[in-house]
Amino acid sequence: MSIHDLRAAFRYRVARYCFVGPFLYFWGRPKVTGTHNIPRTGPVILAANHLAISDSFYVVQCARRPVMFLAKSDYFTQPGWKGKFKRTFFSGLGQIPVDRSGGTAASPAIEAATRIVADGGAWGIHPEGTRSPDGRLHRGKTGVVRVAVATGTPIVPIALTGTDNRTRRNFWKSRVSIDILPAMDLSWVNPDDEKQIREATDQLMQTIRSQTGQDYVDVYAKPGSATK
Repeated sequence: MSIHDLRAAFRYRVARYCFVGPFLYFWGRPKVTGTHNIPRTGPVILAANHLAISDSFYVVQCARRPVMFLAKSDYFTQPGWKGKFKRTFFSGLGQIPVDRSGGTAASPAIEAATRIVADGGAWGIHPEGTRSPDGRLHRGKTGVVRVAVATGTPIVPIALTGTDNRTRRNFWKSRVSIDILPAMDLSWVNPDDEKQIREATDQLMQTIRSQTGQDYVDVYAKPGSATK
């Protein structure tokens, strides 16, 4: 293991067990079910709904193994001490910077995700692409299924409830729930069949919805605006 890898592992453990982890457990007192559905080794994709900034951190905490998410490169390019703190914080939790701007925004993300699972890692993803602006579950983007069927990697759906501040009006009565569901069967999906990829993505979102109870909206979520 290189010096770089050792430093990354050290930052990850410090962030997970000394800073973020204790805060998340105090704030959300999470109830976790189905941890056995996440393999301890080997490639896996963890796909969760997205209600709050803390969602990816809760996924990392419950996985019992390092999980890498793809984060906006903006989080890693801010100058000054604040930018250095953000870089250390996000990289310490396995966040990988990806430039998602422009017309080919999906390509770098797909390539980075493919590298993660090809190396036997765990890739965390919110298929909605952004936080839900209204608490409802929105249409999933197909990248998660494309990577899964192209690499033969299982997708484990994760249903999060209680992370959204809109539902946490009573701290002592509100708790975060993390339900880790069985891996999806994608053996029927042809990687060259766009219709099947879309159907499998919709199936993933409905599997998550069946556990969260969210209303479903068959349109993509837009950051900062409610869907009518």
